Amino acid sequence: MSFFEFKIEYESQESKARLGEIKTKHGKIKTPVFLPVATNASVKSLTSEDMNDLDAEILMANTYHLFLRPGLEVIKEFGGLHKFMNWKKPIMTDSGGFQAFSLGFGIEHGVGKISNIFPDEAKERPKPKGEKFAFVNDKGVTFYSPYDGKKILLTPELSIEIQETLGSDIMLVLDECTSPLNDYEYTLNSLKRTHKWAELCLKTKKTDQALFGIVQGGEYKDLREESAKFISSLDFDGIAIGGSLGKSKKDMHKILDWAIPLLNREKPRHLLGIGTVEDFFNCIERGIDSFDCVSPTRLARAGFLYIYPEDGGNVKNKFRIDIGKSIYKKDNSSISENCNCYTCKNYTKAYLRHLYMAKELSYYRLASIHNIHFFLNLIKDIRKAIKEENFLELKKIWLK
Repeated sequence: MSFFEFKIEYESQESKARLGEIKTKHGKIKTPVFLPVATNASVKSLTSEDMNDLDAEILMANTYHLFLRPGLEVIKEFGGLHKFMNWKKPIMTDSGGFQAFSLGFGIEHGVGKISNIFPDEAKERPKPKGEKFAFVNDKGVTFYSPYDGKKILLTPELSIEIQETLGSDIMLVLDECTSPLNDYEYTLNSLKRTHKWAELCLKTKKTDQALFGIVQGGEYKDLREESAKFISSLDFDGIAIGGSLGKSKKDMHKILDWAIPLLNREKPRHLLGIGTVEDFFNCIERGIDSFDCVSPTRLARAGFLYIYPEDGGNVKNKFRIDIGKSIYKKDNSSISENCNCYTCKNYTKAYLRHLYMAKELSYYRLASIHNIHFFLNLIKDIRKAIKEENFLELKKIWLK
């Protein structure tokens, strides 16, 4: 049994979008929801107090990284991750499956975590291919620690043990996140392995934490449908959709259209590692309840700040400006006149550009506050629009 409950509160009449509520030991979560990623028990450059002030409802922490540093002994000493990072709201933990990709085929195939995850749409230069640091077999994932080179075998059983020690409200099964460049034969064998690991994770679980299964199968329709049926048939509290989502966003939409109708409608659906303005609208419209992605803080650090349609934000400019551009050198306006975040209420583009160009650490905090606020505020607006049956109208305004 788990201390977890999901209730559908409203289903849209104009799409498959829905409103829900998740109850956990550490509070309630309204869905759809976006999970800022606190990889090392911290959303980069921000404190737990910052995230609370931004009204984040739940964070995503990283099993692999926290296992390596600071280590389970330290977190156990504090009674779990919540007390260790002084975060009183819910936490989801991944399983280490994504690192099997990012440190494995992600390196070997030159596929990035964000920019090149959809190869057909990648405008950035391909990442240089290299020698991978993660190797998968039926037992688990073998990693080599980037800190001391120590060899680590992450099994489904160990992944659950780590997450139980962390004390997250929602755990994920260990899976293999495949590359968009893996072929059908590899993806089929990987799927069999992932399904076996899912059963082992369920068997291993001893606590009342919730556990989500993960649908895999790459870009292949028969494998996605097989995985959706199999994972949905098991006694999971929720279901995530992960792995390679094809070579383009159109492929991702097809994959969701194949998988979602086969999932238990009474369970929440999480889309792993996806988070852009277009993704929120297109995936919520198809019935996705939650997302996690590092993009708001990663792009903030690279100088990209989000803006609303009223500020000139659109699909073409990806709803963001590049604060490093010289046109902002003397710009005394805020990032967005339509934003009431701490950064927009107190600082100008000129000042933020100065901080960015000078590589001042305060820039990363101010920029991250704005981008996280933008994401969370957009999701709130989407929830309101679903309830008022004007979700598609809001989508039209944003994605016109």
